[in-house]
Amino acid sequence: METPELILKDKNDISEGKKEISKVYDPKLVEEKWYSFWMEKNYFHAEAESGRKSYSIVIPPPNVTGSLHVGHALNNTLQDILVRWKRMQGFNVLWMPGVDHAGIATQNVVERQLKEEKTSRHELGREKFISRVWKWKERSGGIIISQLKRLGASCDWERERFTMDEGLSKAVREVFVRLYNESLIYRGNYIINWCPRCHTALSDIEVEYQPAKGKLYYIKYPITEGQRSGGKAQGQEKTNFLIVATTRPETMLGDTAVAVNPDDERYKHLIGKTVILPLVNKEIPIVADGYVDSSFGTGVVKITPAHDLNDFEVAKRHNLPMLKIMDEKGRINENAPDYKGLDRFECRKKIIDDLTAGGLMAEIKDYENAVGHCYRCHTVIEPYLSLQWFVKMKPLAGPAVKAVEEGKVRFVPETWNATYFSWMNNIRDWCISRQIWWGHRIPVWYCKKCAGRGESMYSPNGSRNTEHESRKGIIVSIDTPKRCPVCGSNDLYQDEDVLDTWFSSALWPFSTLGWPEKTPELKTFYPTSCLVTSFDILFFWVARMIMMGLKFNKKVPFRDVYLHALVRDAQGQKMSKSRGNVIDPLIVMDKFGTDALRFTLAAFAAQGRDIVMSEERIAGYRNFANKIWNASRFVIMNLSSFSSLKIVPWELDFDLADFWVRSRLQQAVKNVTAALDDYRFNEAAHTIYNFIWHEYCDWYLEFAKDRLLNGDEKQKLTVQYVLISTLETSLRLLHPFMPFISEEIWQNLPYFMERKESIMISGWPEFDKEVIFIEKEKEMNMLMDIVTAVRNIRSEMNIEPGKEIDIVIKPKTKKELEFFDSVRNYIQRLAKGKDLSIDLKAEKPENSVSVLAGKTEIFVPLAGLIDIRKETTRLKKEIESVENDIKRILSALENKNFTERAPKDIVQKERDKIILLKEKLEKLKRHLEAIQ
Repeated sequence: METPELILKDKNDISEGKKEISKVYDPKLVEEKWYSFWMEKNYFHAEAESGRKSYSIVIPPPNVTGSLHVGHALNNTLQDILVRWKRMQGFNVLWMPGVDHAGIATQNVVERQLKEEKTSRHELGREKFISRVWKWKERSGGIIISQLKRLGASCDWERERFTMDEGLSKAVREVFVRLYNESLIYRGNYIINWCPRCHTALSDIEVEYQPAKGKLYYIKYPITEGQRSGGKAQGQEKTNFLIVATTRPETMLGDTAVAVNPDDERYKHLIGKTVILPLVNKEIPIVADGYVDSSFGTGVVKITPAHDLNDFEVAKRHNLPMLKIMDEKGRINENAPDYKGLDRFECRKKIIDDLTAGGLMAEIKDYENAVGHCYRCHTVIEPYLSLQWFVKMKPLAGPAVKAVEEGKVRFVPETWNATYFSWMNNIRDWCISRQIWWGHRIPVWYCKKCAGRGESMYSPNGSRNTEHESRKGIIVSIDTPKRCPVCGSNDLYQDEDVLDTWFSSALWPFSTLGWPEKTPELKTFYPTSCLVTSFDILFFWVARMIMMGLKFNKKVPFRDVYLHALVRDAQGQKMSKSRGNVIDPLIVMDKFGTDALRFTLAAFAAQGRDIVMSEERIAGYRNFANKIWNASRFVIMNLSSFSSLKIVPWELDFDLADFWVRSRLQQAVKNVTAALDDYRFNEAAHTIYNFIWHEYCDWYLEFAKDRLLNGDEKQKLTVQYVLISTLETSLRLLHPFMPFISEEIWQNLPYFMERKESIMISGWPEFDKEVIFIEKEKEMNMLMDIVTAVRNIRSEMNIEPGKEIDIVIKPKTKKELEFFDSVRNYIQRLAKGKDLSIDLKAEKPENSVSVLAGKTEIFVPLAGLIDIRKETTRLKKEIESVENDIKRILSALENKNFTERAPKDIVQKERDKIILLKEKLEKLKRHLEAIQ
């Protein structure tokens, strides 16, 4: 592709006359043009063997069902900043892209489509359903990839991977087989989190707990006749009953015991005896177990081993039977015939009614607790005894803990270390089987002949059997077996389940590079340099990648993990569609430009703090883009007769402003580089912003104007050189953050150095300590303080902007006097001074206002500038108005009806108003005092 059409110059071109670029920056005309240019030039591609030092990042693979949200925008903007920066530093950079097959989410999407067509996956059958999902993936999946490109993401798109690719699928099977052969994967009956809507198991970290207002039900369990004792047990209505407290009365149908704490004096005499299970009329034992909290409810708990994890553990300790009373849809099964077919929550209502009618409901109290929900469909999960596949986690967690302890993996911010250690040291086995069809099918086959009765793991109606728990008749293989290796039978069937989506994602840093093959990419780019991700998948993904990377590659998968926070709305609330406070990155990119969104996200990405986002903030950085554009336009239009052939830096005529801006630029280069090295994106962004907006645009361009207009040839050439060299370096600093506008302007500049085709492959600015002039910076600060002080007086006294004023400066030392005299022209021009007096012995003129700039006194005579009497009257009226506003708001804030009932954001706005009004009042009073 040819370089896009604009004012592109040869490195030695001499501009003839003033060259104009468009007056207004329009992102829509720039973004697609430059992204296409970068793509066709293949700038994003990394070579497996380049000879250069490598830098690699794997993208947290978005779901194939997803579309770009503000969290994606933050995550990928930060990654893009890093990879663009490292490319400019000369690294061989790989940013590995890809998408996740998102088992449950994708299956739900396609099943909804089938429902609209009045059919289902079961009617289609497994093969046709999988084929349908692949067709959907090819047609509609991966929309997010095009949206990431819109964001400017410079991934190596040639290497894009999908977790269901053949290569990645082979890696998944390889890992499963190896772990199984080492007895780190096993199959067993265990309590898992079950989603009755998705009909699949969920791992512990796929369950979202939400506070809920429920009930605590106190149920009477009659003590078996002949075992009752006289007297009255503390906390019990009668000795004829034990009262059990529960939040889930429907599960009592599966009770196989009640339990008390062995040290609870109220119940010691009943341990070993039995009670009658209400409604079921079955005798069950009273057991003693230290798990029971004597302070909860009555100190007696029901034990339902097949529907509660803690009860499951109690049952194992006491050899209790485990009775399932629900099916996979959350309906009561044949083990509770009187309630068979009822949904669990319908059953709860009937149980409550039946207990009440039978006089067995002692009490019902309001109760708040955390209820687990499926992270995909938000259905209340059901703890459920099921035959599932598990990974033993403790043997894998040990090395992963050690890797962080030894600094082989570094979390940024490091405050996440404690959370990581806490979770890893208390880790449970990972349930990896899922009862869906879309995903990596478990590479396990069963021999019907070896298994004895030859029964499938599933009965004909689709419910799961639990008979086959041993390894008998089980074949685990990377490739599909043709015959049983034990008996030679070809009567084999594959396990129906698929693997948890996070299982394949855990292999992402090395499976995407070709593992288990020893590829050049794996050798060059593994371990990866950095992982950028959200803190909320520290355990879903990050910890598991560390474990798998160490297990199968003997190396950590990445050296640094930058964990960014959440993006919240202007009131600090989490964004959600139900609240209507979602910021759509695609909409704001259309409205304000991609660069404005990217810079906003970076500028507020402070370590450990959530990002408070609003359109006003994005609009503010759109203004920053416009400021850069207008400044660049001014520079380009003032480069007539500028030529690289005339430049000999040591012969240039640098003045104070030149030394200062060059020194400040080097400080910016140093600080931005250091900030990016330490993932302080917000500090890097603010450094760039302050230098370009305040130092270069607000100050240096003003200092440059006089010499551009009135300087001799050498002075003019000097200021042109400083203008363009500073701008060019600033654009390179800016490029990782705002790639589009920086490229557009950079391509418009006449160059005096060897030209690259694009700013993104030009060198990152290198810090030059020889161009640091501390004394010049101090002098410049003195000058700016003087100008700022005079400007503040003009503003506070309401002096007309164009009116020239007299200025009297009283320095403290002769050295200061000489300095201020040397920059007299700057002071007069920038402060609009008509007559400037600089005197060590200056006296305050009559009817003047004074201000201090450091230790230097400045006087501005007001005669003829303002009507003092009129200004005094105005100020007094405004002071009175502000004082009344303060009293009104304070009165509201002292009213508890307002502060406790009004929305928090409204109350906070009033508090913020008070602060601003008090500042305004102080300023008004100071002005009044000054003119009096």
